Amino acid sequence: MTAALPSAAYSPALLGLQATVADSFALVMQARTGVLAKTAFDVAALLQLSADELANLLHTTTKTLRTYRLGKKRLAPAASEQVLKLLALARQGEEVFGSVPAFRRWLDKPAYGLDNQPPLALLETSGGIDLVADEVDRIAHGDFA
Repeated sequence: MTAALPSAAYSPALLGLQATVADSFALVMQARTGVLAKTAFDVAALLQLSADELANLLHTTTKTLRTYRLGKKRLAPAASEQVLKLLALARQGEEVFGSVPAFRRWLDKPAYGLDNQPPLALLETSGGIDLVADEVDRIAHGDFA
């Protein structure tokens, strides 16, 4: 599959992270440094997640995230990794489903390959993001079993 140009929904900061999220090692190194809380909000906006949904996925409070964003603070490595993996997943979903909004709709529906769990419910852990990414990859290759 050739990489399509990202949709206009990508902020300049997210566009700057495209190479990072395409390389597993670079992603981990960036996560260790931490990403700005603003990046988490940009990813949430891209995936049409509310601030509360974002906070739940990152196991924190909306107030904490907003305080970090106002203070231009970086997230902890685990939360940073999750944000970066969500960005990579959004890009993958956009390629497979044709647009981020179409991918977002799929995230809300029970998925057969994920034991009929809505993929969105699995995004609260790094491993869950990997499971969803694997399912998107199977869909891309026509393997629905």
